[in-house]
Amino acid sequence: MSSDARQGAESRLDGWRAHVLAHGGTEADVSAAEARLREHIATLGDAGLDADEVFWVALRRVAESDETTRGFARAYLDASWVQSVGDEAPVERGSSRGVGAEFRVMLGCAAGAALAVKVPALFGLDLDGEGAGFYARNVSLLVLPFLALYFIWKRGASTKVIGMLGAIFLAAAVFANVYPFEPGGATEALAALHLPIALWLAVGLAHAGGEWLSGARRMEYVRFTGEWLVNYALIALGGGVLVAITAGVFEAIGLDAEPLIAEWVLPFGAAGAVIVSAWLVETRRTLVGGMAPMLARVFTPLFALMLVALLTAVAWTQGIIDVEREVLILFDALLVVVLALLLYATSARDPHAGPGTFDRIQLLLVVAALAVDVFALVSIAGRLAEFGFSANKAAALGLNLILLANLAWSAVLQARFLRARHGLEPVEQWQMRYLPVYALWAAIVAVAFPLLFSFA
Repeated sequence: MSSDARQGAESRLDGWRAHVLAHGGTEADVSAAEARLREHIATLGDAGLDADEVFWVALRRVAESDETTRGFARAYLDASWVQSVGDEAPVERGSSRGVGAEFRVMLGCAAGAALAVKVPALFGLDLDGEGAGFYARNVSLLVLPFLALYFIWKRGASTKVIGMLGAIFLAAAVFANVYPFEPGGATEALAALHLPIALWLAVGLAHAGGEWLSGARRMEYVRFTGEWLVNYALIALGGGVLVAITAGVFEAIGLDAEPLIAEWVLPFGAAGAVIVSAWLVETRRTLVGGMAPMLARVFTPLFALMLVALLTAVAWTQGIIDVEREVLILFDALLVVVLALLLYATSARDPHAGPGTFDRIQLLLVVAALAVDVFALVSIAGRLAEFGFSANKAAALGLNLILLANLAWSAVLQARFLRARHGLEPVEQWQMRYLPVYALWAAIVAVAFPLLFSFA
């Protein structure tokens, strides 16, 4: 931990100590909880987090098992929430940039992304016309550079990082638009699906300020992604209600607003919300926990039950999983969600706490997902033997093998934790080390598969 971070943590510890003593805590309470806090702070400081992050995560972990810290945690949360929307609040590690300046940068990036998605229309490429294929391949290239630009400004990224990101986006633009894709072909669809994944992970380089090799920075980006998804979904729901009401009001006075909404409002809103959602997550970085870990704890038992029911049905009917493209996408998405549930739930609990019922449910979830993946692989292998390779089947085969390796080792690590052979840190570290594998595979499918399968 740097000297500045250590000083910041000590300052927050002093405030915490005074609060606990002022609210009925005893010296014994303070000494016991402070020892735990310092232990967590030392561990988190070695991971490269700043003073705010170190203190908040450490406090949250101790608060899960120590009643004396909960009142202070809530009071401090409320104070931080108020401060985070003030113009004088700091927004980044050691930065003097205020939230007011960040808000203006966010608006500029959001406006840039919104305008970018309409630029192709000036050249006759419409969303629902001949330009549908172009938009499918390029929508991430039109929006994500502005998200990267926001993080470049916020993190003060180096020229090297900016150059790397520029090269990545330029190369992606060349592959997406120079390749002679067959309109509506499988390789075009695969490129449209995998390119945003590769580029989203590339944006992580900007989010990490160039420190992408750090497991802690990767974990920060994974947490950011979960919170971003929640915020984006909420914005989409609110925007949908607003659009529906607006359309109804205009219809009531005899005006048809649907063309304007479909051609301008929805594309602008969908693109701009990518940046706005990121800003909302970033302005709440000091808050403990987040929605993603909470949702993970809620849905882990439900997904485990659903997978067990699925496996029981397959065994009872002696059926075989159909591997049509839509079903493959559904199953792969399901397996990715399982890994996300495991990761987010693990990241939000005290790593020093012993195994419990929820950890056993997590192991059941991973083992059930592993069994589903094996069933899917058997079905894919049978289809390949019968009908030969296609771009869709090859992409599904590769992804399922990658997921198989991840799930298998995750199950081993989770089982070892339940047997108290190690803590939870190896589970999280394994996921962070494996993250680049997904980025590499997405890039291979987007770039190499069109060549391998003759752009069909």
